[in-house]
Amino acid sequence: MRSANLLNDFAFKYMFGEDCKEANDALKSLLTVFLERKVHHVVVKNSEMVKDFSKMKNPRLDLLVEFDDRTMVDLEMQLRQTQDHLPIRFSYYLARLHGSQELEGKYYGELKETIVLVFFNVNLIDNHRMCNTFTLKNEDGLSFVKETEDRMKLRTVEMAKLDVNKPLEEMNEQEKMIYYFLNCHKGMDDSKIKAMIESDGVIQMLEKRVETISDDGWKKIIEDFRKLHENEERMERQLELEEAHKAKEEAKNALQEANKLNQEADKKVEEADKKVEKANKLVKQMVCKMYEDGFSLEQISEYCSLNVDEIQVLIKS
Repeated sequence: MRSANLLNDFAFKYMFGEDCKEANDALKSLLTVFLERKVHHVVVKNSEMVKDFSKMKNPRLDLLVEFDDRTMVDLEMQLRQTQDHLPIRFSYYLARLHGSQELEGKYYGELKETIVLVFFNVNLIDNHRMCNTFTLKNEDGLSFVKETEDRMKLRTVEMAKLDVNKPLEEMNEQEKMIYYFLNCHKGMDDSKIKAMIESDGVIQMLEKRVETISDDGWKKIIEDFRKLHENEERMERQLELEEAHKAKEEAKNALQEANKLNQEADKKVEEADKKVEKANKLVKQMVCKMYEDGFSLEQISEYCSLNVDEIQVLIKS
């Protein structure tokens, strides 16, 4: 069994993004199969390869390609086996790509189509389709713009949904290519891979690209990127930990502020009670003085706005 692994994002970019005819032909086949449109000519806008990627914090390894009609596609293999923020991330990729177009002095109708095509090996979308296309629609499925005018599309390929036990003759072109991505490390030891290499022109093309990297080369790529992504994950966990500490501190401060407000409220209530008590004492003194001076209960009631029963209680207390 060989060390080839097309789920490695560097190897994926090398396979389809290197500045050579073989890689370009493989890329056209890939786009034709997964965008379900014939691709005759495509240009990779970021074909430069990362040389010393083991020292880089976050190398960009997506492929930005452009068709003859200037349709732009951001093509990416997501290496990590996680669902963490993927929908948010993919939406951001699409918005960033669409917003990168130069529109000064042009009409909005001149905006070109932009597509984000992402391969990942987790189940994310709640249906049985391996390939899904997302556009702008409302709650009832009504498109925001006409299909012919829709300029933004997100195309996802959930490789984990592939039925790897499905007979080769029943697989469509998308399933065959994904099966090759997932199992190319097995080479001719896998009966389906062997059959596709012997009879499928597209897979033969991909196999030739895989063989341009030696087994030692594959091992180095895999090991370097294992370290790279472990480092990225450590950094993300550290950021999450810092965010958790920050949230905890904010909650602590909010609790302290609430306690302070409660204490101030209790103090105001206490002060108000004292004022009421003082006022009641003054009223009692005045009632008793008036009674001692010979005022009748009715006269005191009229003067103090108290009923006779209340006055009697104050006099006796």
